[in-house]
Amino acid sequence: MSASLTSSRLRRLAQGAAVERDVTSERCELCGEPMPADHRHVLDLDSRELRCACRPCSLLFDHRAAGGGHYKLIPDRAYRLVDFTLDDVSWEALRIPVEMAFFFRNSREERVMAFYPSPMGPTESLLGLDAWSALEDANPVLREMEPDVEALLVNRARGSRQHFLLPIDECYRLVAVIRAHWRGFTGGKEVWEEIGRFFGDLERRSRARPADATATERS
Repeated sequence: MSASLTSSRLRRLAQGAAVERDVTSERCELCGEPMPADHRHVLDLDSRELRCACRPCSLLFDHRAAGGGHYKLIPDRAYRLVDFTLDDVSWEALRIPVEMAFFFRNSREERVMAFYPSPMGPTESLLGLDAWSALEDANPVLREMEPDVEALLVNRARGSRQHFLLPIDECYRLVAVIRAHWRGFTGGKEVWEEIGRFFGDLERRSRARPADATATERS
């Protein structure tokens, strides 16, 4: 995943994470029709860019055959993973230099990729295949991640131990929040308050799911 999202799109994602708006203020990037700010996204599998989609376009892409292998609808299910197995040694083996990261399967490159949010945008971290395989073995629910459009989001910052399986656009909302509010070298008080609100909102909206679950559940 490259840092290909534009600054304006990141700003919109940050706003969407902070407040729900019902007014029509944007246009679908697939058909050009007006749509509300609360809408779905599709992922361009070649450029790795998110594109805003109105309800009719979302319904059109809401099956595997749609999109011609170019676009993929980002799902809307979100799980809070319970009893997730990831200790400090396993985290170090993943080679993530900070305490927040998201992981997803890239179908084009046929591998799992790891990124962490930073003030400069999403930044890739080289992921050890053996370390990911061990994490997947310990938490079978990870095998259910839909390639490209779902991710494991891990938050270990400031003593937190939060793990979510969620739509990948939520990871970009977190990136957008950090980019919009980061100040100085440590981020400042405001960004940590916004990060806390982001994860608090995720906790409220997500459903609990055992990390050792193996049966796929769809919304």
